[in-house]
Amino acid sequence: MLKRINRCLIALVMVILLGITTAVPANAAPESSIFSNPVRLGITPTGWSNSDDLTMDLNPPISYKQIISEIALSGFKGTQGAPKFPKDVTVLKKDLEVRGLTISEPWVGTYFTIGAADDSQDIFDAQMEFMSNFNSNVIVVAELGGAVHQQPIEPLENRPIFEPDQWDALTTGLNSLGAQAAAANMVFCYHPHVGTGVETIEDIDYLMTHTTDDVKLLLDTGHLYYAGATQSEILALIDRYGSRIKHVHLKNIRQDILDHAIAQGLSFLDAIRAGVFTVPGDPAGVIDFYNILHKLADVNYEGWLMVEAEQDPNNTTIQPVREPLEYALMARDYLYEVTGL
Repeated sequence: MLKRINRCLIALVMVILLGITTAVPANAAPESSIFSNPVRLGITPTGWSNSDDLTMDLNPPISYKQIISEIALSGFKGTQGAPKFPKDVTVLKKDLEVRGLTISEPWVGTYFTIGAADDSQDIFDAQMEFMSNFNSNVIVVAELGGAVHQQPIEPLENRPIFEPDQWDALTTGLNSLGAQAAAANMVFCYHPHVGTGVETIEDIDYLMTHTTDDVKLLLDTGHLYYAGATQSEILALIDRYGSRIKHVHLKNIRQDILDHAIAQGLSFLDAIRAGVFTVPGDPAGVIDFYNILHKLADVNYEGWLMVEAEQDPNNTTIQPVREPLEYALMARDYLYEVTGL
């Protein structure tokens, strides 16, 4: 009898533990998804530890296993790679799979505008090989020739403005990589980014006009808003390029901190340290995700929705103080309420 009770207790604990990552948020009750096509939810590690500046981390530094465990605990199914993650793909894959996770995409730079086409090809080839190990078919790139987002200078005024020959080099290079990705059944997505030569709505329009349909668009709400796009312009962009938007980063903005960052000329990384970004569902954020998500559903979006909120987890000026897991759960709860996913 005692053995039977012990077995029952063990089974109950296993059910509870498994249920932690599968239960839906308690305060939401939609019955079906707003999306008609398959959509998966993920979150990047940048809410726990910044990939561009490793000093933005918990103290003592959080381990990568804790990061991916908390990602799984909060109910997401994918994440980006990060500097803390193991370089051994076999180890990384095992650690992710045991938690029900996969790598959603790599985030890498190209350098076509500064004459480094061969280097850009090598970077692309390495990421294609890397992604062959995971249950996702997305490659994300941004042109980093002349980029200033990692420099200690204000990003909007100092970002590169491409000359016609640089645009030609970029679009030619992207078209080539896009065709290679399509031939391998991969989805090649371009990521407009603050502090780079493709930052504004006008930049995106030029890029989309001068590239083939093999070059898809990553919609990053936070970077668009930081670079000056209005809510209505973001919705119009989705309408305009809905068939080419194949990856989404959901990044919220704290308006008061963005205003301060621009007024004081903060660098991009210093703006992150100050708390400019947060997650969907945070009442302190200004971006209208309800209409963005429904607009994506209207254009039959299919792919990943990735929560990406670069934050300094040591920032105690944002009140109330929350740990990264709390922000992840906040975002997951909100996405369920709005999308049913």
